[in-house]
Amino acid sequence: MRTISLIIVHCSATREGQSFDFEQCREDHIRHRGFQDIGYHFYITRDGVVHNGRPLEKVGAHCRNHNRHSIGICYEGGLDAKGHPADTRTLQQMVALQVLVRELKQMFPRALVVGHRDLDPRKKCPCFDVVKELN
Repeated sequence: MRTISLIIVHCSATREGQSFDFEQCREDHIRHRGFQDIGYHFYITRDGVVHNGRPLEKVGAHCRNHNRHSIGICYEGGLDAKGHPADTRTLQQMVALQVLVRELKQMFPRALVVGHRDLDPRKKCPCFDVVKELN
């Protein structure tokens, strides 16, 4: 197994009222980004379902310079209806994310939980303060 030091939370940058489900995200990563699979290890749709992406033992493709030692989680959403960054998580997504992070922290107790924006200040993703909420 890889050494995991970070659990990185992302958003899909999808507007409220629009759908971008797991298979759409996977297809986008394969077709438009040239990845072999979805870049995230987990993807949480608006209904709170946690979809398994890349196996944990495989390096993700979700945060430049941090993929080798991290797990990537993405939630569907992150933009308001006008396309501005916003915390659009549903209650189901919030609960699913908390449960998933708790499980991952049991597996990787030394891993820090951060948002993409905490590693790249040019990003707004995941549009909420991960460090404050999930640590």
